[in-house]
Amino acid sequence: MPYRRTPRVQARMDDQRAAILQAAIDLVAEQGYAGCSMAAVAARAGIATGTMYKHFTSKTELAVELFRRVCGHEVDAVAQAAAQPGDLVQRIVAVVETFTSRALKSPRLAYALLVEPVDPAVDQERLVFRRAFRDIAAERIAEAVATGVLPPQNAEITAAALIGALGEILVGPLAAGAQIDEERVDAVPDSLPELIAFTLRALGGSDAHS
Repeated sequence: MPYRRTPRVQARMDDQRAAILQAAIDLVAEQGYAGCSMAAVAARAGIATGTMYKHFTSKTELAVELFRRVCGHEVDAVAQAAAQPGDLVQRIVAVVETFTSRALKSPRLAYALLVEPVDPAVDQERLVFRRAFRDIAAERIAEAVATGVLPPQNAEITAAALIGALGEILVGPLAAGAQIDEERVDAVPDSLPELIAFTLRALGGSDAHS
């Protein structure tokens, strides 16, 4: 008969996997993907390197799971911001504010998630989550167009352009922030006001909404 894990053993394995993922997230936030080797993650998690392979067959598999975990939280935060009651344009702006402010609070992690060179499998995950952010923005833009708050436009194209532009615009500030010690995190450039103004112009709205 095949071996079946007892609930107690399974719970211990689940806890160990969660500890590995958290250790990997912490390392990426501190050193980027380059510092997230299987040995380094094992040391941070307090386990043997060989134990890592009971949970993840490779660094790439670990990186994909890490990416899904972190970006899933980011998508949830942006979706909650977009769902807040209020002016439709401000709800679109809230997507930009949430996306940007959360990235700037953890610049090294955000830089790793957005632009750091990674394996093709992680790049594929980037596309999946970029579409998720796009769809959240597109839904609000379409609603604003339908109610006459914004001029006619293709909501999906506008949203894709906005999300792509945000990622590109943030590269510089995030790269700078990745070089700053945690004690000097307040020195990260604040691009939020300019990004909000850019968003309003891109939507066909007015800076007066800000």
